[in-house]
Amino acid sequence: MASHTQSDQAASGPSGDDSFQALIDDLAAEAAYLDAAVRDVSPARWEVASPAAGWLMRDCIAHLAELDEVAAIIAEAGAYPVRSREGSAGVLSAGQVKARALPVADLLAWWRASRARLEAALRPLDPRARLPWAGQEMGVRSFATARLMECWSHGLDALEAAGVEAVDSDRLRHVAHLGYSTRPFAYRVRGLPVSDAPLHVALQAPSGATWTWGPEDAPSRVTGTAGDFCRVVTQRIHHLDTALIAEGEAAREFLVIAQAFAGPPGEGRAPRGDGHR
Repeated sequence: MASHTQSDQAASGPSGDDSFQALIDDLAAEAAYLDAAVRDVSPARWEVASPAAGWLMRDCIAHLAELDEVAAIIAEAGAYPVRSREGSAGVLSAGQVKARALPVADLLAWWRASRARLEAALRPLDPRARLPWAGQEMGVRSFATARLMECWSHGLDALEAAGVEAVDSDRLRHVAHLGYSTRPFAYRVRGLPVSDAPLHVALQAPSGATWTWGPEDAPSRVTGTAGDFCRVVTQRIHHLDTALIAEGEAAREFLVIAQAFAGPPGEGRAPRGDGHR
């Protein structure tokens, strides 16, 4: 496989406008990395099935283009646009169905325009403001972090279909924080009692730094690489196919139900059992 090289207090860093602008920089950088990795992929590869059930490689990018466009409209207007399921088909949204007929160059142009519009809409916002998303309100920082998480996670599927090896960056700190902070949501969305057991997470960043969340003396702990952890919380890999170490019942339970993205419970990925990541 070819190889391409490549923080919202809620996302991973200190509060304040400077950190928010840095978050938007990272959002733009993550999209630019994925763009550079896929733009020269042969047109035939864009029709290859991705790991996401029912989606081709092109559908992964179309999903990003469509939802970046929706997110931009929300950031501009502060309200959710009226959307219809008309034109959708099975697991494909109306935008993805429409994009099936687009030449690759036009699909890329749509995605580039959508994400540029989103970046421009987010930059001037008060980081303390709230915006609607997926039937609920969230802070602007979390809103932007969620778009970065979606770009990275759907990018993984697109890159696998393209035969391009994904290379992790320290932008994963945002995704990891989102994964840790959405632990209560992972219980609620499944109708389970929210665990109040303390959980410590210690991850090795791609740069070699160590990132931690939760009390250091917690009896339940998750340790491993940020790449493995982020793939698990975005349900891009089964935790048994990673080198993550879960100590304690709460840690083991969390890896089974973790879900960093909004919406109903995800089905996740079945274990491959081949050590593949």
